[in-house]
Amino acid sequence: MSTPLTLNDLSQASYVSLKTFRKTGISVATPVWWAMSNDQVGYVFSAGEAGKIKRLRQTSKAELALCDVRGKILGPWVTVTAEVVSDSESVTTALRALRAKYGWQMKIADIGSKLTGRFNTRAYIQITAPQFSRANPPAD
Repeated sequence: MSTPLTLNDLSQASYVSLKTFRKTGISVATPVWWAMSNDQVGYVFSAGEAGKIKRLRQTSKAELALCDVRGKILGPWVTVTAEVVSDSESVTTALRALRAKYGWQMKIADIGSKLTGRFNTRAYIQITAPQFSRANPPAD
């Protein structure tokens, strides 16, 4: 029996594996940077034409698990809802959370994206799950 994934585990994780689903139902897992905002919503960024973005435009069904930089799964999968967001408020919240968590690493990623012209084509993914909500505290 594995230990349940907690909100603290997720907020402290450097990498999570984001599993998205093809139309056929086959899953594809990708290690990503992940940050949570103050309202307990998670955010990930990706190249705008990445496979995970295309898959999420088909279905918001996704799963998360702790992983290492190479994608080796380190804990149980959690079912989540993942949606590509483009409104300026959500993008600003995502960038703020990612920059706060990853600091200089995110700054370098931003500079590299701006230099290559990819910054404005980035996609931001908002991730929610019932267990992330402060309104649903864990049962005793």
